[in-house]
Amino acid sequence: MDAQGLAGLLGPLRQLVAWAAAGAMIFGGVVPYIPQYRHIRRTQNADGFSPYVCLVLLAANILRILFWFGRHFEAPLLWQSVVMVVTMLLMLKLCTDVRVAGELSARRRCFADLDPHHFWHWSSFGDYVQCVLAFTGVAAYVTYLSIDSALFVETLGFLAVFTEALLGVPQLYRNYQHRSTEGMSIKMVLMWASGDAFKTAYFLLHRAPLQFSVCGLLQVLVDLAILLQAHAYARRPPKPTPHAAHPASAKAL
Repeated sequence: MDAQGLAGLLGPLRQLVAWAAAGAMIFGGVVPYIPQYRHIRRTQNADGFSPYVCLVLLAANILRILFWFGRHFEAPLLWQSVVMVVTMLLMLKLCTDVRVAGELSARRRCFADLDPHHFWHWSSFGDYVQCVLAFTGVAAYVTYLSIDSALFVETLGFLAVFTEALLGVPQLYRNYQHRSTEGMSIKMVLMWASGDAFKTAYFLLHRAPLQFSVCGLLQVLVDLAILLQAHAYARRPPKPTPHAAHPASAKAL
């Protein structure tokens, strides 16, 4: 095969690889939450999943979408945020329905109460949607007013990816407090670590904004720290807890 024929063969192959990488970037972030969603539906128990995971990811990805208007980046990264927002809303819907169905108290808690003691613990999925819309509206308005400021745009991008990068820190702290990783799925953490490593490599290869690469590396380090905790605490006898642990876990409990 001559050089021209080889180049003609490699061209479509490179395009196919690029499409596969883009697809993995767009949908890879939601894969770890599929077994979590199925587990909650099967058991009708959402105690092993913290709704604050949804809060952090919704805020981070909404800010990332707004960052795109100030500084365009790779389209797959934008669509990744859109897919993650939809996924977290679906997780919230399921968790809220399961939790409310199991509550003995009939007292309704809603977003309009503006009660900080019950923030993000409302009785209806519609209240979560109202909160997300309010946050998006305020953030979008501030972004619109400050879109011409390079400092604001870069800060917005940093806040978006830094918030997501710290998603595993509550889990890390919880493990440290209990000196145990009981109830945490190692398979889930491995999926986070592999996904974060792929995402960081994608950022570096596609020359994404610096904030993406730095915070991607931070995510990988947090995932590795959690895996080290699992290895270290596996040698110790489990600490007794008053409640039964659930096999599925989220990054923040």
